[in-house]
Amino acid sequence: MFLGRFYHNLDDKGRLTIPARYRDLLVADGGAYVMQGFDRNLLVLPCSAFDALSRRVIQMSITDPTARLLKRLFFSTADHVDVDKAGRILVPLFLRQSACLDESVVVVGSGEYFEIWSPELWETQNVQLQDAQMNAHRFAAFNLTSDS
Repeated sequence: MFLGRFYHNLDDKGRLTIPARYRDLLVADGGAYVMQGFDRNLLVLPCSAFDALSRRVIQMSITDPTARLLKRLFFSTADHVDVDKAGRILVPLFLRQSACLDESVVVVGSGEYFEIWSPELWETQNVQLQDAQMNAHRFAAFNLTSDS
């Protein structure tokens, strides 16, 4: 599971050093897919998670215009990446541009995948996450009870 928040830099070739605790998960799963996220960020999914999602997306009707848009977003922005010997992945230029990534990035665990954010855009998200009153309203519809 991908947990935590890390601050890293992209090198001049667009490579990102993956946090050590994430590396083993990606290597054990045969690499990962990096793709455009839904919030001007990037998603990095282990191969197994990407495969499961892609099967669901493929089954969507091509006659549904919203499904076609999702398919285009999902498949046209996805790129398979391997973790190199130095623990890095190469983030393609078009994805770096779509997420406004420059040198500094924030790597954010999101359970079965992790996200890559520009520090500025992450700060906007983090401000929302720190608003306890709004969170109580936002998340009220979710059943977050534990089955102890």
